[in-house]
Amino acid sequence: MIFPQRGLYAITQTENKSVDSIINEVVAAIRGGALVVQYRDKNPLDAIYLASQLVKVCRANQVPLLINDDVELAVKVGADGVHIGKEDGAIAQARERLGADAIIGVSCYNALEQALDAQRQGATYVAFGRFFPSSSKPLAAPAELETLRQANFLIDIPIVAIGGILPENGGQLLAAGADLLAVIGGLFTAQPEQSAKAYQALFNS
Repeated sequence: MIFPQRGLYAITQTENKSVDSIINEVVAAIRGGALVVQYRDKNPLDAIYLASQLVKVCRANQVPLLINDDVELAVKVGADGVHIGKEDGAIAQARERLGADAIIGVSCYNALEQALDAQRQGATYVAFGRFFPSSSKPLAAPAELETLRQANFLIDIPIVAIGGILPENGGQLLAAGADLLAVIGGLFTAQPEQSAKAYQALFNS
């Protein structure tokens, strides 16, 4: 599965939700225009079952499904790749387990040097953030628009922005150099299909 060069990147919101609710929300987000889905679940009850169902849904819609921070789960369910933090050797290890075609994204927070290093090591995309206050990542260190601007000149792989992104503020991140907007709460707290369409409109304007 090919990682999109531009568009809406949906990250699951799983807290206090049933498996059916999570799957239905993801389907709605894809209908609204989400082009990639990441399964992120800090307190999973049955991660293998839920991730397997998400793989089916995403594959049926030709959308890549990535697993957050769990290479072995990605291997077990046949996901399209992983999103990982910046640990030494993590990219090479993930590539070895998942294969040459796997999508591997890396969190770079506000560190351009980390992103350049990830690119050199063969990451598929890099992610910066959080850019705005975020209920999903309240303690994450803030990232700056200037980091996106510099990354836009120096990074050749897709650049993902994350953290408190809403349709009202996402445009400034795209203008600064982000290629994809990764969203949790702004997408899944209310009607995901309508919310996804509102984000998708930013890419068309």
